[in-house]
Amino acid sequence: MKKLIALALAAGFSTAALAAPETYVIDDSHTFARFSYSHLGFSTQESRFDKTKGKITIDRAAKTGSTEITIDTKSVNTGNETFNGHIKGADFFDVEKFPTITFKSTRFNFSGDALASVDGNLTIKGITKPVNLKVTSFKCQPHPMAKKDACGANATATIKRSEFNAGKYAPNVSDEVTLTLAVEAIKE
Repeated sequence: MKKLIALALAAGFSTAALAAPETYVIDDSHTFARFSYSHLGFSTQESRFDKTKGKITIDRAAKTGSTEITIDTKSVNTGNETFNGHIKGADFFDVEKFPTITFKSTRFNFSGDALASVDGNLTIKGITKPVNLKVTSFKCQPHPMAKKDACGANATATIKRSEFNAGKYAPNVSDEVTLTLAVEAIKE
């Protein structure tokens, strides 16, 4: 009986030792935060931010994790310099007062072994709201070019821009905005 208890304890400790958090640094050259919305019902406009930084810590065995992502609002890229200037103004991102958008996770949610969503707090223009990012793909494996382990994910959420004091022209220009994060991160 003592041998059985000792064996069970040893197995438990060795499993716990395997469950270790790993930290990954966001690769800014392969990570983009995008947003899309209906423009007067004519088309869906898509834009992105060109500068994103942050970290992801994940323990896949324990099914836990955390992330902090910072988006440079001055890097907004609509594909048109005139519109970039308009959207950087006080009616929308107000980049001079609010140079960043942040997302800080509060919980990673798994479905089996797969990361399904991430709960967290999104801050835009100094206003923080809870958001659930639905993870549509997630993969960790050795990166063939970086020669290190890497993780990548695509995640989406829908928000109302008026809740972040950026609701000018709503509802004609859609109040609902789809946020998409395409993230690649390299292990520290």
